[in-house]
Amino acid sequence: MQDAEVVFCEDTRVTKKLFDLLSSRYGADISKKIFYSLHSHNEEKVLENIDISIFDKNCVYLSDAGMPCISDPGAFLALFAQKHKIAYDVLPGASALTTLYAASGFLDSKFLFYGFLPHKTNSRIDELKKLSLSEYPVIFYEAPHRIIQFLEELCSVAKDAEVFAAKELTKMHQRYFRGSASEILGELKKLSSKGEWAVVVKFKGLQSGFLSLSLEDVLELDLPKKQAAKLIAKITGENPKNIYEELIKNNS
Repeated sequence: MQDAEVVFCEDTRVTKKLFDLLSSRYGADISKKIFYSLHSHNEEKVLENIDISIFDKNCVYLSDAGMPCISDPGAFLALFAQKHKIAYDVLPGASALTTLYAASGFLDSKFLFYGFLPHKTNSRIDELKKLSLSEYPVIFYEAPHRIIQFLEELCSVAKDAEVFAAKELTKMHQRYFRGSASEILGELKKLSSKGEWAVVVKFKGLQSGFLSLSLEDVLELDLPKKQAAKLIAKITGENPKNIYEELIKNNS
């Protein structure tokens, strides 16, 4: 990183603080480095308009925290390098995903990574309903101002789900919480939710005798279209009216 000529970064202000630290502690010369802001809102556009000859220089990319390309920018840059035959490598930093699961105490050798839920409440609950059918633990990321909302929504879908939540992983104020969704919600309502959150949720639907039906199973049943639409809506979380219209169209 010290030898980099071009530095792409999620936030130039954050990254320059790191380079200033390298300069003050180790005498690194950062005066000639070129910094480019490359974040989730501009990543694709910047790469579409960049002079590709810049990659003849020694270039690096840094995200602010966590692992680039995993709920952080960087994926477009990796794809860009592949398309243009630019040699690149990945140096892994701390990843909330693997750190969280290692600390969780869940014994499952398989898990699902979801990341951040959508912003709209209805969409969030619909996604949780779909995920509640999972037989594997599911990992979520959540912002501090939405962690209580996340747990309330989770409780509305599966209040008995087993939860392991971590606040500010690998940082000074790191804390762990373990219990049911309703227990964790009650505990966090008494505390400050400030800080980034990562959460493992073990849903219990498939473990408690829950009968799983696929869409194909439903379509094979001899049911009136309206009943089939309602049943499919319960499985998928989609609007029954839209499903009904689709069934009518496909059979016309």
